[in-house]
Amino acid sequence: MKISIVIPAYNEEKRIRSTVNAYASFMETQYPDSHEILVVCDGCTDSTPDIVRSMQNDFIKLVERPEKLGKGGGIKLGFAEASGDIMGFVDADNAVTPENFNRLIEGVDGADMVIASRRERGAIITVKQPLTRRLVSRIFNLILRIFFGLPFKDTQCGGKLMTRAVVDAIMGKVSSNGFEFDVELLLRAKKAGCRIKEVPISWEHKEGATFNFKHIPGMFLKLIEIRFQRWA
Repeated sequence: MKISIVIPAYNEEKRIRSTVNAYASFMETQYPDSHEILVVCDGCTDSTPDIVRSMQNDFIKLVERPEKLGKGGGIKLGFAEASGDIMGFVDADNAVTPENFNRLIEGVDGADMVIASRRERGAIITVKQPLTRRLVSRIFNLILRIFFGLPFKDTQCGGKLMTRAVVDAIMGKVSSNGFEFDVELLLRAKKAGCRIKEVPISWEHKEGATFNFKHIPGMFLKLIEIRFQRWA
């Protein structure tokens, strides 16, 4: 069983090397010869692509595009290039460490999709987000439960894993390219009858996130559009 891990990396020159090294070292130890790490650099204006290019080998691959695709667009591009039997994605900040991502791999037995959760019973937050971010996150999650019927406690945690069958079945229907990608992915998977498991992890907040509050209005507009469109 081959595992593909996609890391979207827009202007992440300060931390991409350490994140990729951490994942490469762990995966080589735990899953030798049965993994690949695809780093998607889209529209970067810093040295992120050059750093990843210098790290390429049989297991680390650079996927590069000149135009900025957004988080969701980068993940979709990475999945299109991936060859794994199970496929997942993590953020470039290493907030979800390889050891915690491994909990998703171990949890995929009996599930079609496994998502990392900072709010499931058993989760540990070692460094909390600022209070404002925590409040906005809670409100956002409540809205998702009320208006979209998503029962998950944490839709936005940067760690998700799924079978290739799920990717083949729903990824072509996912239209979101921004930070709302995670929500549409879960909506599509739930609508398709996928078995989705939420797994508690140990997580720490990292400074320098590319998401900020200015993205929220656009996210809601896109999600409302998705909510009321016809589901194919």
